[in-house]
Amino acid sequence: MTQARKLGIVMDSIESITPYKDSSLAMMLEAQARGWQIYYFRLDDIFLDNGIARGQFKTLTLYDNNQHWFDYGDAGQCRLDELDAILMRKDPPFDLEYIYCTYMLEQAEENGVLIINKPASLRDCNEKLFTRVFPQCCVDTLVSRNPVILKGFIAQYRDVIIKPLDGMGGRSIFRVQAGDPNTNAIIEAVSRDATSQSMVQRYIPEISEGDKRILLIDGVAIPYALARLPAAGENRGNIAAGATTRGQPLSERDQWLCDQVGPELRARGLLFVGIDVIGDYITEINVTSPTCIRELDRDFDINISADLFECIEQRLSA
Repeated sequence: MTQARKLGIVMDSIESITPYKDSSLAMMLEAQARGWQIYYFRLDDIFLDNGIARGQFKTLTLYDNNQHWFDYGDAGQCRLDELDAILMRKDPPFDLEYIYCTYMLEQAEENGVLIINKPASLRDCNEKLFTRVFPQCCVDTLVSRNPVILKGFIAQYRDVIIKPLDGMGGRSIFRVQAGDPNTNAIIEAVSRDATSQSMVQRYIPEISEGDKRILLIDGVAIPYALARLPAAGENRGNIAAGATTRGQPLSERDQWLCDQVGPELRARGLLFVGIDVIGDYITEINVTSPTCIRELDRDFDINISADLFECIEQRLSA
């Protein structure tokens, strides 16, 4: 009898998730259905002991139930290289504690564990700055913390979006138009008084048609996007900012964008990625904990997590 494969997952509190739309839960349910044992870790459970990456775990039994979605099983401590694969699904902030954890996960990776996504690439591929690798896919963009340079870009393009490099969920994203009397205050807030790099992008009017999330597995796009439509009076297509959603097939342009980024994602070991597309342009490349699996599964009667675990199991069997 073959031994069950072991899946580790590093994530925020499982108690606090919203089950019906949580992508990490979808992944764990699929792994469990395939006979994997699930080992749950919080960020502070991971540690390094004389060069060995270890973790304090709790095993999980998962349920597709919005009132009762998990039970804890055994608790203990293990070497991370006793696991077959680890999903790094800790949400931002992407801070030094997150980076330290990737070094520990990299130690386990060097001992043969498949880490999704590759720890070095998590560090290297800032979700906003990684777009620099694909200029042919992006709208006019500036990154600076210098107020004079930022205001020069606003004056040039007249209508822009400004956001911090470390934000998520639509927080601290502002639309600024030339002549806005709040420009200085917005730049001060986003750049934290000129101490943090900020990204400014030419405003894309097609945001009214939705900020599309497209998921890629090993560089290959799922053929559907989840368009996140801004709430009335909003410029942000983030579900956390009140956006509604609409599933739709990829357009020819969407597929072209995916074809541009796919080989690079594959080369960097970024097995599960979500790109954000407004109109014809990629605005962000989400590598830390991309979401929207459950919404797309529901809208199109598909199983994205099954595709992901087919890929994972092929990697492990190679």
